[in-house]
Amino acid sequence: MHELSIVMSIIEIAEENAKNENASVITEIELDIGKQAGVVMEALTFAIDSAKMGTLLENAEWKINEIPAKARCASCQYEFEAQQLFEPCPKCGNPFSDIFEGRELKVKSLKIE
Repeated sequence: MHELSIVMSIIEIAEENAKNENASVITEIELDIGKQAGVVMEALTFAIDSAKMGTLLENAEWKINEIPAKARCASCQYEFEAQQLFEPCPKCGNPFSDIFEGRELKVKSLKIE
């Protein structure tokens, strides 16, 4: 379950930023996670519940924004929402496209006290 290591990294990033601002608690964290980032949301939620204990994020509200995957056809340049990694272009049927959005995994914001 790589989601636990992802959550541990998120907590480390959040705590480091909070400490740089002399905060004693993080009240909210907002994440952007792309649908093609390779993260299983149920496993991520379980990992958050396990890893946040004893951290500045223990009582924080976790907001997770799932970012849809957007692809651009390599042939006709049509942009579309991709449900799968290798999805043919709905306009011309070309099997090759470039996913340009939906792979992100980032801490978007923190609210601290």
